[in-house]
Amino acid sequence: MRSTIQLLRLLCVVPFLLPALPCRAADDALHAAVARERARPVAPHYPRATFLVRSATPAVALSPDGRQVAYLREQAGHRSLWVLPADGGEPRRLLGGTDARQIDWSHDGRWLLLASPTQLFAVAAAGQGGSRLVAPLGGREQRELLRIDPLQPAAVLLRERVPASLDAPERWRLARVDMQGHRTLLREDARQLVDATLERSGRLAFVERVEGAALVFHRVDASGGLHEVLRCTGLHRCAPLPLADARGRLLLRSDLGDGFDGLRRLEPDGTLTTLHEDPRGEADLDTLALDPVDGTPRIASYRGTVAASHGLDAAAQDALAKLEARYPGRNLEVAIGATHWLVQEQASTLHGARWHLYDVRTGGLRDILAFAPLADRDGRPARWLPEAAMPRKLPLAWIASDGMRLHGFVWLPPGADPARLPLVVLVHGGPWNASRPDEFGGGFVQALVNRGYAVFEPNFRGSTGLGRRYSMAAQGDFGNGRVQQDIVEGTRWLLGRGIGDADRVGIIGASFGGYSTLLGVTFQPQLFKVGVAMVPPPDFAWVLDWVGRTTEALALARYIPFDSWLAALSLDPRDAATMARLHAQAPLAHAREMNRPLLLYAGGEDRRVAIRGVLGYAARLKQLGKDVSLLVDADAGHSNADPVAREAQLYLIVLMLHRHLGGASPEPLDPALREYLGRSLRIAGSDLQAAGLAPSRP
Repeated sequence: MRSTIQLLRLLCVVPFLLPALPCRAADDALHAAVARERARPVAPHYPRATFLVRSATPAVALSPDGRQVAYLREQAGHRSLWVLPADGGEPRRLLGGTDARQIDWSHDGRWLLLASPTQLFAVAAAGQGGSRLVAPLGGREQRELLRIDPLQPAAVLLRERVPASLDAPERWRLARVDMQGHRTLLREDARQLVDATLERSGRLAFVERVEGAALVFHRVDASGGLHEVLRCTGLHRCAPLPLADARGRLLLRSDLGDGFDGLRRLEPDGTLTTLHEDPRGEADLDTLALDPVDGTPRIASYRGTVAASHGLDAAAQDALAKLEARYPGRNLEVAIGATHWLVQEQASTLHGARWHLYDVRTGGLRDILAFAPLADRDGRPARWLPEAAMPRKLPLAWIASDGMRLHGFVWLPPGADPARLPLVVLVHGGPWNASRPDEFGGGFVQALVNRGYAVFEPNFRGSTGLGRRYSMAAQGDFGNGRVQQDIVEGTRWLLGRGIGDADRVGIIGASFGGYSTLLGVTFQPQLFKVGVAMVPPPDFAWVLDWVGRTTEALALARYIPFDSWLAALSLDPRDAATMARLHAQAPLAHAREMNRPLLLYAGGEDRRVAIRGVLGYAARLKQLGKDVSLLVDADAGHSNADPVAREAQLYLIVLMLHRHLGGASPEPLDPALREYLGRSLRIAGSDLQAAGLAPSRP
């Protein structure tokens, strides 16, 4: 093994020794992409707020027959429900006001189901009357909409918990509820039910439930008896499709077998047949588009270093070929209807998604829902930024010092010399998450690139969506160890390829990305000259222990017991040696060594990273005379969607980077932003003091 790793290092350092090696091909592709970016016209400078607009259509859904598109539309602070005929004609408004976040059609296309955090509401969409509340959601029962019933004309499947009482233990239920509120119990179980697959007759064929630290599939016989058919352990992904195939076999998405999440079929002898997985051998299955009539998978999509979709039958392949010819290089997410397909077009250069209807009968395409976006702060109509001026998200790959091939992306300002650019390393949160190829960047990344920065987004080991081996390779080394080394080595690799000025490198991130930022300015100050850390855990071991004592553990581990979930990731909080290692490598334990300018941001209502940990770390740095600034939003949680808060964060990031890396200076503060910063700032370091900002309290 050692000789193989040494050979990989040598070949990727001296790539001309073997031109066909993947790292050489990746280098060549990156160099060509960088050259194309440098040859583009220089982009104009755009105001900060123009990057922070949002779509006026937060949810869109195609009817199963393909003849209608339902959508939520925001106007003047109100959200309404509309339906657009696919063949042309004027849209009609069904509801003038709703707090729904999700919309779905019933199987017969006569009802629209509107889901909010607290309720599921049915809207009569065919003029039949009878709109009503279908079921409350959430609450003590943890009731959830599992899916629209794929067989009944107008019904939904709900999953719910029956809390324990003095007379009975906790139970779990799967129920079918129709649009009149009539309820049919499909299954009640002492174990937590996760999901289910139906036979074509409508009865339960398979159920998936939690058994200890495993997700276990059972075939349901005619009398309701269960027979185990598949056991998923060790955090393997196993998610059933809604309907069994024509022969009653279970179809599922799973990474059992060869390590990539793909479409599988469970055979009667218990073996798994792979029906489709990423032809590039790079990414997990991202989305499946199903036939609206029989639930057959028609399109499989993957998002690794590129976004790609694949037709699973001849008709789907032919239609996708036409769509890709019309929208080359895009990520196309498709919803299939009988007469039309709804196509969502996305790209790293496309400020907001675009929507199209594809007529499967004629091959025609029609743009729809071309509403102006909304300004983030006041909700007024705004404009999308022009794609011609937006930077492209360039994929890259490098070989880590232990021989593992890693992936990531870099953004470059059009028309700039990449070697002269200040470089910002943006570390994603999670850490079980990833940077994707079709993301615009939420506005923040594009704004930084527009101000003259190259931005590097590394998908370090432990990142998800790139196969099981990739996501499990961190082996719990989330201190100043292998994962942080991936980020540092990727940064140095990029600098060695002539991208970025090695004397002007900063690091920023939120959540785990904020933790990595603290590690960077503590243990790699020779590389990172400035840091911005949002909602960062100063001690990763401590935050794992704390989260395990809160309801956040349910959100993270979902079904598996939190301690078992962490143990499978080599982060068992019951393992004293693992926790001691993380404590010893924590930025909190090495506060004295942090000698770079640092901006910290915390949320007063954060349930994932306790604010007292961030406050204690900031106080320790202040006591040691470090150049630290601290902003606390008393009303914010682990994330913050407040428009003023988002723009204030962007202002502070640009300010810190400008002062230490030399990019463009931020636009002046308006009264609303200044008032927000005035009440939220707790500690003002030298950079904020120079900008005239002072803490609101001692």
